[in-house]
Amino acid sequence: MAPVPQWVRDLKVPSGSQGTELLTQERAKSNVDVDSVSNFLFTKAGLEKKHAILKILEAEKVFDKSQNYFAGRVDRFETALARAKKLRQLEVKHGWEMQEKSIANELISEPGPYGLHESMFLITLRDQGNAEQHEKFLKPAQAYKYIGCYAQTELGHGSNVRGLETTATWNPDDKTFTIHSPHLTASKWWIGSLGRTANHAVVMAQLIMNGKSLGPHPFVVQIRDLETHQPLKDIHIGDIGPKFGYNTMDNGFLLFNHVKVPHISMLARFSSIDPKTNKYVRPASPALVYGTLTWVRSNIVMQAGGVLARGVTIATRYCSVRKQFQDRDAPEWERGENQVLNYTMVQIRLLPLLAATYALHFTGKGMMSLYNANQKKIAADAGKAGSQQGRGAGPEETNSSSDLLADLHATSCGLKSLASYTAVEGLEMCRRACGGHGYSSFSGIGPWYSDYLPTATWEGDNYMLTQQVARYLLKTARSVLKGNEPTNDTMSILSNFLSRQDQGAAFDVLGNDADLVSAFAWRSAFLTFEALRHRDEQKRAWNSLLVDFYRLSRAHSQYMVVKNFYETLQSPSSSSDLNPETLAVMHKLFRLYALHTLEQEASEFYTSSAVTVRQIQLARTSSVMKLLEEVRPHAVRLVDAWDFPDWQLDSSLGRKDGKVYEDMFYRASELNPLNDIVVDPYPESPVLFKSREPKSKL
Repeated sequence: MAPVPQWVRDLKVPSGSQGTELLTQERAKSNVDVDSVSNFLFTKAGLEKKHAILKILEAEKVFDKSQNYFAGRVDRFETALARAKKLRQLEVKHGWEMQEKSIANELISEPGPYGLHESMFLITLRDQGNAEQHEKFLKPAQAYKYIGCYAQTELGHGSNVRGLETTATWNPDDKTFTIHSPHLTASKWWIGSLGRTANHAVVMAQLIMNGKSLGPHPFVVQIRDLETHQPLKDIHIGDIGPKFGYNTMDNGFLLFNHVKVPHISMLARFSSIDPKTNKYVRPASPALVYGTLTWVRSNIVMQAGGVLARGVTIATRYCSVRKQFQDRDAPEWERGENQVLNYTMVQIRLLPLLAATYALHFTGKGMMSLYNANQKKIAADAGKAGSQQGRGAGPEETNSSSDLLADLHATSCGLKSLASYTAVEGLEMCRRACGGHGYSSFSGIGPWYSDYLPTATWEGDNYMLTQQVARYLLKTARSVLKGNEPTNDTMSILSNFLSRQDQGAAFDVLGNDADLVSAFAWRSAFLTFEALRHRDEQKRAWNSLLVDFYRLSRAHSQYMVVKNFYETLQSPSSSSDLNPETLAVMHKLFRLYALHTLEQEASEFYTSSAVTVRQIQLARTSSVMKLLEEVRPHAVRLVDAWDFPDWQLDSSLGRKDGKVYEDMFYRASELNPLNDIVVDPYPESPVLFKSREPKSKL
């Protein structure tokens, strides 16, 4: 393509519509202290660390993002592999810990070929391997001599871990296991880092002893030669092909044909086979074997707020810059195109999502604290706990109220479902709020959405996972009915409901924040006892109650989000870290999230008697709309507080300086490689391209 003419380069955006000017005006409307909110979200030290890492990444040519939206699948994977290798080199050079590596990955913002190695593979080896296995497997993996993945999901069995078909048969004669895929549907499928990168895998397989299955167990299996990187004998591996997104990751398939592995291959911290006696040693708590899944779900909850915040940041900034149509009721001197964010139909879509980003962030922090507390408790109690007989073999069983992971498991399942659903639906809402330009990859929302979308189904489908929350709540309700004293928050809200259900509730949801939280708790408790009545008294089939269970899980999870948001703002740190004006705006965000959610779920709040019809009407027509008006001036500063560098967002529409149209045109006109091709358009000509610029290499 001919160089861009100077007269084109000289074109400017009309005066009064320049993004920089409009965003400056937006920020001037608000007194929210952006720096203090950022510090409150991430800490000052955390932000400084991020900015230091950003400088390092920006200086490396391999991390240049200018061609990200133009490259095809193979090229994107090649670039991602180069970036993964460079990132590992930087990690070694700068002595980065896991937190620094996580920050770097968030800034790069694409799934990398080492992704499953650095998360599920290393975590599983660390948490479920014994000292001997740490020496044999974990140390080489930490040094990247072994590159691994976590091979659980199968072609015919997704979230149903108990239904996995891959077998690991114990051979007492030579003290080995035989790993085998008996059917096509036993092929491991969707396994990240497996398709082309990994040379080892943690394989979840049914442990077979004396012809009997003892349930799924983790086995470390070498799958490729360490020198040639070719698949080992009787192992068939490959990439599963292009996907809706996530195309920088080599998700793979894996089949075994009677592959023998040594005794040490079965991760044995919690369960093992004594090679001398051939006896199976049960874990003190079978749920411990599935700690990796719980860790992943907890991280998904932790990340959901930031995932959604990217889309909200882009859409809020763009809707402040974009002018469209006129406000027909505006005075004559204010006539002209109106900023899109001034329309209430845009505000009702974006501003509750802005509130949700904060709600999910604070809930995620609470979720990770719960996970870490449980890990400490498990480590302390594992040696003392007795064997639990009669418990199902899979991670989706939470059969005993005394199970150490019961509360965490249920919480992680419910919040994973709600948080990822909120982020997925919210990102699409943000894309649509950007109008036609939202469909361009340059918006930065569509590619981010497509990469995040599988989160709604992996580590447990969002709908099926909610059964685990319902199972836990029903068991807890039975315990409360027996008169057991509350030992956690869930038991407390159920006990409170039982003691007050006949007199009903009288929550001032429109005037009292604590009452608003209590209304969410009441609704959750009501639905719990309703589900219990259907199950225990009416003897309804489990399958017939799945829709009720989904609503119950959603209600309980929304209660936890509202509670976490409220308690964060009530904590001493909020008053000390945020000035009164900023804290007041944060309280408005809390009420906007809670009341908008209440209004969306109005029928359940009404049928549970948590609120009256009049309260619902006022929440809809008065409170929410008033809060939109009050939050609107602070919107840009509130998204600024998320501290997304332009390099990370990689978005024309979400640029911090507001130069939306300039950036879109530059990318289309000067970065687009298709513009370097001259085509022969005539159907009778066999020539397709008359000329083509040579492709540059990394």
